[in-house]
Amino acid sequence: MANNEVTYGKGLLTEHDIYLFKEGRHYRLYEKLGSHIGRVGRRTGTHFAVWAPNAEQVHVMGDFNDWDIKSHPLALRQDDSGIFEGFIAGVKHGTRYKYHISARGQDYQAERGDPFALYWELPPNTASVVWDAQHAWEDDNWMAARQNRETLNQPQSIYEMHLGSWRRPGDDPDRFLTYLELAEILPDYLEKTGFTHVEFLPVMEHPFYGSWGYQCLGFFAPSSRFGTPQELMTLIDIIHQRGFGVILDWVPSHFPNDAHGLAYFDGTHLYEHADRRQGFHPDWQSEIFNYGRNEVRAFLISSAFSWLDRFHADGLRVDAVASMLYLDYSRKAGEWIPNRYGGRENLEAIEFMQAMNEAIYQEFPGVQTTAEESTAWPMVSRPLYVGGLGFGLKWNMGWMNDTLEYFSQDPIHRKHHHSQVTFSIWYAFNENFVLPLSHDEVVHGKRSLLDRMPGDTWQKFANLRLLFGYMWGHPGKKLLFMGGEFAQGREWDHDRSLDWHLLDSDSHHGMQRWVEDLNALYRRTPALYKLDFSKEGFQWIDFHDEQNSVLSWLRRDGDGGLLQVVINATPVARTNYRVGVPEPGFWREMLNSDSREYGGSGWGNLGGVDSVPVPDHGFFDSVSLNLPPLSVLYLALDRS
Repeated sequence: MANNEVTYGKGLLTEHDIYLFKEGRHYRLYEKLGSHIGRVGRRTGTHFAVWAPNAEQVHVMGDFNDWDIKSHPLALRQDDSGIFEGFIAGVKHGTRYKYHISARGQDYQAERGDPFALYWELPPNTASVVWDAQHAWEDDNWMAARQNRETLNQPQSIYEMHLGSWRRPGDDPDRFLTYLELAEILPDYLEKTGFTHVEFLPVMEHPFYGSWGYQCLGFFAPSSRFGTPQELMTLIDIIHQRGFGVILDWVPSHFPNDAHGLAYFDGTHLYEHADRRQGFHPDWQSEIFNYGRNEVRAFLISSAFSWLDRFHADGLRVDAVASMLYLDYSRKAGEWIPNRYGGRENLEAIEFMQAMNEAIYQEFPGVQTTAEESTAWPMVSRPLYVGGLGFGLKWNMGWMNDTLEYFSQDPIHRKHHHSQVTFSIWYAFNENFVLPLSHDEVVHGKRSLLDRMPGDTWQKFANLRLLFGYMWGHPGKKLLFMGGEFAQGREWDHDRSLDWHLLDSDSHHGMQRWVEDLNALYRRTPALYKLDFSKEGFQWIDFHDEQNSVLSWLRRDGDGGLLQVVINATPVARTNYRVGVPEPGFWREMLNSDSREYGGSGWGNLGGVDSVPVPDHGFFDSVSLNLPPLSVLYLALDRS
């Protein structure tokens, strides 16, 4: 047998694989399709398999044959699957390749990357690379504990970050840190700041860096901008060994139409809808997946499985769910096609998300899927058996919008907007919410969180500390985009590192210390997380004092543990402010955002206050507090 000869009939696909694929229920296609190093007889080489049902011929071209478009044809399986396959001897790990596709019945030829490639060339180059998924994982303890963990009643404080702009090397600010370089410093930073999870903006391979990964084409491949697949595995492995979870942003809502990608893959609209009223996204100028096609559903769910299986991700945050749910999303009348009942709901996308979530929760105990869903669609984070979409969590976009609008107001006007920080409680337990202050809130002219705060410099920092204190005391898991934790001054720029030099300033260093201490109190206080999604975990003390812009409430853990949160959203210090308490005793001041160590004025309650038998707010006892300007206080009953 000559070197690089093609062998047929020795592929990895079985009849059962084909049956599941055509049914849309094969969720580990990455083990069968794409390129896989192996053996046939005594020859080593690579198995290739690609789905291209409209192709007349598919050839593999690459380094091994000088990119000859005709020398190495694959064979069409005789089972109506539309899959071409073959084994090419001598093709090794690291070989670059593409598929050359000639369409049936038309003058169409295209060079395509492998939809299932584990690794791609460094953009702007566009070839796929033969690669294996082997890694000697050392996170057994984390993975074993994760399987038995009920994550919804555990603390989840998420640090959202973009790999390309978190930090840049000091001697070369135009270069990205690699996965391995990040592995040396990121776990230490997570430990210092106290977050429980890190969430990466999409690491999936994307041709345009400026899309931040949200215009993805490599649905199974981490971006080669930062290293190899094994180096990303090493980063996640080390993060797990240090005790932190990893969430990956994932984008099954759309994909770009780059010539080497999925669009019009085999001379037909294979992955996307043919009708532009269904298959083209007007906001992002990208293609929309055809969720009604069984093979496309299997492709996407296999992508999700791959990140959870091969890369040990602890969760997926699913981007742009609202755009998937509504057929008329961002479209005018006449620009969309109703569903079979005449409605605007995308029934096929709903079925896809339900099947995806059902499969993920069955196969990967302890992980969570999170929906970025910006409408009032009901039961996004409720199980299928009650009619939900089956996600574990949902971003609370309403809370985010109301909260940022409120805290952007001059404090003198806040009394007129009091409901913006109280209304969220009325629906806080309808879903399993994450409170997101994400990357979307600090780009496109929105300014940084610090810059959105009103007042002079001191007041801006005090307002931001107050915002974070309100957020950490509010029911729901927490998410903060990188830079917010030390009050990044300028808007996020994906082409630059964060301004780490700001930590030389007492104000910025104090903000980082405040977030560290919020996270520390949060992690050690079950009342702040255990009943996040139950009404029993929250109780207002007083939400009526809009004239003073003061709010107070209790957080409970269901086992007797409780914590009191009081915020003063004006720069007016208030002495002897009476707040009812459910139990008598000494209420210790656990955190005070006005402490000097955070950059505040140092005004407070000298460590705590004793209650007195003076009824208030429906309780038999109360405490008299000094409320510092633009502050939040956390108080806990001393039971020692």
